[in-house]
Amino acid sequence: MKSQKLEWQKAPDIKKEISKILKVLDLPHLQAKRIFCYRTQGSKSRAYARIWSMPKIFQDALDLEPAYVIEVLAKYYDKLSADEKSKVLIHELLHIPKNFSGALVPHLTKNRHLGKTANALFTEYKRLNKLNI
Repeated sequence: MKSQKLEWQKAPDIKKEISKILKVLDLPHLQAKRIFCYRTQGSKSRAYARIWSMPKIFQDALDLEPAYVIEVLAKYYDKLSADEKSKVLIHELLHIPKNFSGALVPHLTKNRHLGKTANALFTEYKRLNKLNI
């Protein structure tokens, strides 16, 4: 069986959803202009989405500001409901640290569990979205 080639493309629909989430939720440390979004086909990963960072050494070597790429894996992500898609994107955004340094926050820290925090923020997002805030 021939393996499918990994292909990616910019995902303006994901960028639009991220911008919407950031307008509703209070996450002032996130810089939407430095978060880039892509959709991939052909990945062997079983994740719905992933976040990629730009490590400090590359930022320094290339004279770049910190940046993040949110990648959604089309074969799984695109089948989700709108609510589940939002929850996945909130989860990925929570991997970005408060100092927007280019590092990533792990799923578990001594102060929080990223999945639980994502679920709580999604509930808040739904509530505020209904109020059109």
